[in-house]
Amino acid sequence: MGNLLETMKENGRWAVVALYAVAMALVESAVVVYLRALLHVADPYQPSPPVVPGWVIRTELAREVATLIMLVAVGWLAGRTRRSRIGYFLITFGVWDIFYYVFLAPLSGWPKSVMDWDILFLIPLPWWGPVLAPALIAALMIVGGTMICRFEQEQRTLWPTRGAWGLSLAGVLLTLYVFMTDALRVAGDGYEAIQRMRPTWFNWPLFTVALTLMAAPILDLCRQRSQQAGGTTRENER
Repeated sequence: MGNLLETMKENGRWAVVALYAVAMALVESAVVVYLRALLHVADPYQPSPPVVPGWVIRTELAREVATLIMLVAVGWLAGRTRRSRIGYFLITFGVWDIFYYVFLAPLSGWPKSVMDWDILFLIPLPWWGPVLAPALIAALMIVGGTMICRFEQEQRTLWPTRGAWGLSLAGVLLTLYVFMTDALRVAGDGYEAIQRMRPTWFNWPLFTVALTLMAAPILDLCRQRSQQAGGTTRENER
């Protein structure tokens, strides 16, 4: 009975965190709609982009930092241990990222396809990629965060090994390289060159490798869970 009540509480906590992330995504998408209207930018990939004033860039950088702080804060408040806090941060980030595009499409008419290019982030350089790319990463974050939070409730807490986290970190770094490849290429030409740069090809093969590496903690948790279930079955047979 105690385990059932604890599971119900955890389900409620998950739902509240997800609801917050959805609401935050709506606010974020509304801000982007206003900003694009102000700058007369219908599509972030338009061939003749306007030069964005420096104060707008600085404001956007500050907003991105504030957004990350808010996501971390929710994870910290929702979780009860260091591990569950990481899990809830991943859930919040993933839900927020996906629903940002879910709301942005009807509000602005963009993106028209998951293959449309978007500026994903500005720190330290602009990250470019098709909408599908961050959505896949967000889905991984939701799955991984949920598994971490669920397994935290059990008598034997499951946690990815250091090796799995190391592979995931390598995947993150590789993903950052894929997103910032074109910005890195023109970074030496100055601020305006970075603003006007538009990528023409996304390295899907390398991104697929990176995504697989980032999934290592999830695969490791599945392996541990399978071994745990097998051990329980053998104990019951005795």
